[in-house]
Amino acid sequence: MDYRESYTTELKEVINTDLKKEVIAFANADGGEIYVGVTKHGKVIGVEDVEFEMERISNMIRDGIKPDLTSFTSINEIKHDGVTIIRVTVYRGSKRPYHLSDKGLKPSGVYVRHGVTSVPVSDEMIRQMIKDSDGTSFDKVRSINQELTFSYAEKYFRDSSVSFEENNKRTLMLINDDGYYTNAALLLSDQCEHTIKCAVYNGTGKINFQTRKEFAGSILRQVDEVYEYINLFNNKNSTIDNLKRVDHLDYPEYAIREALLNTIVHRDYDYSGSILINIFDDRIEFVSIGGLVKGLTLIDIMGGVSQTRNTIIANIFYRLELIESYGAGIQRIIESYQGNKIQPLFSPAPASFLVVLPNQNYIVENKREEILSNEDKVMNLLKRKDYINRRDVEEILGCSAFPATKVLNTLIKQDKILRIGSARATRYILKN
Repeated sequence: MDYRESYTTELKEVINTDLKKEVIAFANADGGEIYVGVTKHGKVIGVEDVEFEMERISNMIRDGIKPDLTSFTSINEIKHDGVTIIRVTVYRGSKRPYHLSDKGLKPSGVYVRHGVTSVPVSDEMIRQMIKDSDGTSFDKVRSINQELTFSYAEKYFRDSSVSFEENNKRTLMLINDDGYYTNAALLLSDQCEHTIKCAVYNGTGKINFQTRKEFAGSILRQVDEVYEYINLFNNKNSTIDNLKRVDHLDYPEYAIREALLNTIVHRDYDYSGSILINIFDDRIEFVSIGGLVKGLTLIDIMGGVSQTRNTIIANIFYRLELIESYGAGIQRIIESYQGNKIQPLFSPAPASFLVVLPNQNYIVENKREEILSNEDKVMNLLKRKDYINRRDVEEILGCSAFPATKVLNTLIKQDKILRIGSARATRYILKN
């Protein structure tokens, strides 16, 4: 038999640490055979202590490569022209990418076959191999980063009286059957790569930008910090009901909470972009990356149908009592606006999902302006200003000088305001 190197054949004169790279490359590609005791030029020189070397190869595969490849390899001795060589047969693995145990899921630890050589792969190829092996559900697949810490998550679980020990991490599928952290663990970790960006604008458009802030770290930290940040802009409007003062928040706290949680739990983390939250005078927009799960429509989710994109994260949020039941979030947002003229808006797109929460007080204020008499509108203006002139009344009522003067004279006759000054210096003030 003639020996020569090819895409599926590797020749090694002696055993060295590079053998692990060759085994990994074949397992990550289409399989192949490694012949030990044969030079690069195909000359058979044999192996002296065959039993020892076969055991050595077995240990290298078992201890130096992850995930476990022993069931995808076989080691045999072959007689050739009076000498013995070793053949290592490697089959394409089912849990790719395989990697050097001490390097992890990094280009320095993952190899594939390219021509007659074994070469390191890119991060992108590692991600694709993980998808091919583990499936397309982001939170279930292995995390490329296996050096994770959980300082915020550990405290959060402890405060929620939920175990975060090693066994429970496996139960929650933060660690898979092969001992790898999943992407769900990455999202909960301090090393989470995804962020939320908040922007605040003056007015109802994006021309007058006020400030912005980006939130990073564990998604549990992001939930807490973003919720607290949004509530800084959730102002109160007070009314008097008989003798009691009644406070009305701009946005129902429950609606903010549900919109934020839905945005985090249901976003598509295969995209690297950030969740966007835009705060205007009249509304808050929550823009989540990723449209509806395939097969669902807006009618479905408005009716309470739920198909979670990130089932592990949804289950963890349920255990932490952040969400109460699947499919109820949107319905509860709608219920929190019950009785309001303008309702929340839900708008799916191919690669995003938009939730718009209207400012209740902004709407109520405009609504009151529509039903108030001209005299009431002028009185409200005077409550906000020390004094007004006729032109102020013309602007607020959208009228000419004669109707404005008529309204002012009516208020004077009703003993509600006083006229001071004369001619162009005429001013109107509230009567004490």
